[in-house]
Amino acid sequence: MKTRYGFIGVGRMGSLMSARLLAAGHAIVVFDTSDEAIDAAVAKGAEAATSPAAVADAVDVLFLSLPTPDIVRTATLGTNGVAAGERATRVVDFSTIGPHMAGIVAAGLAPGGKVYVDAPVSGGLAGARDGKLAVMVACAREVFAELETVLGTFGRVFHLGEGAGQGQTMKLANNLLAAAALAVTSEAMVMGVKAGLDPKVMVEVINAGSGRNSASQDKFPRAILPGTFDFGFHTGLSYKDVRLCIDEAETLGVPMVIGAAVREMLAVTNAMYGAESDFTSICRVLESWAGVEVRG
Repeated sequence: MKTRYGFIGVGRMGSLMSARLLAAGHAIVVFDTSDEAIDAAVAKGAEAATSPAAVADAVDVLFLSLPTPDIVRTATLGTNGVAAGERATRVVDFSTIGPHMAGIVAAGLAPGGKVYVDAPVSGGLAGARDGKLAVMVACAREVFAELETVLGTFGRVFHLGEGAGQGQTMKLANNLLAAAALAVTSEAMVMGVKAGLDPKVMVEVINAGSGRNSASQDKFPRAILPGTFDFGFHTGLSYKDVRLCIDEAETLGVPMVIGAAVREMLAVTNAMYGAESDFTSICRVLESWAGVEVRG
């Protein structure tokens, strides 16, 4: 019988990822707390379910793309959660929830015969749309072999290990680096503009030299120089991810002096512009302090 797939969380990332499953010819069942998100998925060919449990009753493999650890725990282990569904045996979590919560969810699903697959993704909205995400998978090798082909629908797939949480650790390390690059590049760019340099030329020089990074190559040209601040990742989510990373580092006994500074910059950005602002707004904080704007 053909494998049936489910998708819980069809918002910004989930809508694009579920659309790739549909485009690949898979039938999918979806659930979201937003009726608008469900309607959009149904319009593309998905079938709607009334709860996470109903999705788990209707499919074999279930994907999650949700914003916070607590929301993942509720969707999986709460009332009418995935654990209450009878059919699904594989629960693949694309969310960023940290190793601790991954372990809790994995343990909570196991008694019902459901295998939790820790599989956070990186690459943003463009990567989700184009199938060019990095998919960081942690699960038993035999389960990975089952799922590798369908996971390839979303991008390049990496097997990080067998323990729930190893994919999360990799994702937190990645997102810390992305946020740190954005923060320190914003500082450098604001300094240059304050001194009279052309920001567009600055970005060109940085990208031709040793200072190039993901912020200078992508985020500044796309979202900061035009002044749109619409790269596609919320400040609140970036702050959450970096905070989870620092917490995990402290648990492991690894000091993160630079990481803590990045966390504080995101906390300030969150306070000034709100959790729903784009995380490129970190540059707006520095602009407001310096009294200049970094625009091409």
